Amino acid sequence: MPKNFRKMILILLAALGAAAVVFAANHREAPITALDRAADITDFFAFRSYEPGQDDKVTFILNTDPLLEPSNGPNYFPFDPEILYAIRIDNDQDAIEDIVFEFRFRTEIRLPGVFTGLVGAGDGITAPDNAPRDLDGNPTVGQLVVPPAITALDGPGSEGLSLRQSYSVTLVRKEGERTDRVTLSEGRSLFAVPSNVGPRTMPSYRALARQGINDLGDGIRVFAGTVDDPFYIDLGAVFDSLNFRVAALDPFEDGIDNRNIGNAADDVSGFNVNSIAIEVPIDLVTRGDGLPDSGEARATIGAWGTTSRPNIRVLDRNRGPLVPPHLFFRNNFVQIQRMGNPLFNELIIGTGSKDKFSMARPRNDAQFAEFALDPVLARVLNAAFGIDVPDAPRLDLAPLVLYTPPIAAAGTPPGPIADLLRVNLGVEPTSIGQRERLGLLAGDPAGFPNGRRVFDDVVDISTRVVAGVLNSAFSLAPNNRLGDGVNTNDRPYQNVFPYVAFANSGRESRHVDPGEDN
Repeated sequence: MPKNFRKMILILLAALGAAAVVFAANHREAPITALDRAADITDFFAFRSYEPGQDDKVTFILNTDPLLEPSNGPNYFPFDPEILYAIRIDNDQDAIEDIVFEFRFRTEIRLPGVFTGLVGAGDGITAPDNAPRDLDGNPTVGQLVVPPAITALDGPGSEGLSLRQSYSVTLVRKEGERTDRVTLSEGRSLFAVPSNVGPRTMPSYRALARQGINDLGDGIRVFAGTVDDPFYIDLGAVFDSLNFRVAALDPFEDGIDNRNIGNAADDVSGFNVNSIAIEVPIDLVTRGDGLPDSGEARATIGAWGTTSRPNIRVLDRNRGPLVPPHLFFRNNFVQIQRMGNPLFNELIIGTGSKDKFSMARPRNDAQFAEFALDPVLARVLNAAFGIDVPDAPRLDLAPLVLYTPPIAAAGTPPGPIADLLRVNLGVEPTSIGQRERLGLLAGDPAGFPNGRRVFDDVVDISTRVVAGVLNSAFSLAPNNRLGDGVNTNDRPYQNVFPYVAFANSGRESRHVDPGEDN
């Protein structure tokens, strides 16, 4: 075998191993994002829409800013106006984006004299008869002190929405050397849904949040705002060197996969994240017209999310950070974070290279092969639980980093090694009663790693994949029973766009596990 060819094979195998460790979601996984929480991508989802009547659409969800405490006012957690949030899609198997959806936010302070960003109660509260006089000695009796409760994002009912954010949505399409930019939100006022302060300030929060769903025409819907963190995991056990709780890990129990609740701690329960969701017609992001068949190469796309900051920051001494979007163009941004498959960076890339990985392009992922020729997590599972795992190199993990079956159709160009969330859009969404939290491993063809839905249990799936269950020789107990004992979110998901549960209430904030009494 020629030396150069042998080297290429080793790099390929190493990268295949690296892709195995997609253990969970990215919550504070790299040094730079641990210090820049607003740019930290917690989760990325891509799936064929399963809302009734919308199955000719695909939904992408980009979540950022981890572990947001719902009660943490007075400013809560708005999107960062400096950041360019983007969802990138490769539809020709070269790991280079062909379609990009860009999101930029603007912040306004509408009540600059009020001490909190969100305030309201009933029909408003006026100063009582014993109200103190103002600085000029004038009486203040009868003056409005507290605005009416917040029931709208704009117009009547929005008076108490002091800290309000609007945003733009831009479609960037590349065809060869040509790049087209279309502002999908042109002429529209899109407002981000604020944090759920509580029932006095926002008495009908669900109705308020649904106002954040915007129809842009041509089959496109968008949503941006604070939502319940849809991810679930026993973080404490996972990062205590996979110290799964004995009660949660019973690999020989036949019924473990039928538990809808589990019996371990969901350490992200009750926390919020900032979420951007967009639903578009499938033929907008694939090559060719109409719905593709699952057996066509064009049916499978690769997607990932990014956050980027301007490489120049303009400061105004009087106004603080000043970053008008018109001052910066696409090439003036520096990528801070990216995410395709869940938690590739967090559990496989060495700390000294995590920031480099975060800022790299997927098409260059072969450079990180040195970390995973022999996946460390597989050896940890072997040592901690005494299970048999496959020898390195791990060819069974190819579908996670290449366009190969069972996700992509046979004959699809595999493309370069790249950490992309691949989804075959020719596969129909699974009906409610037939969905499996273990996705493809449980025979649900529309589940992770064929894309990722909000309810897919990527912790259990990925643990078992690392343990070798994609290799038939290792697809047996206990390898195929491993898990963290958390099998569902603490809040029910929606079966309609934007699919995630709306934000947890600050006033009623608690962190409880699924099945635990409130």
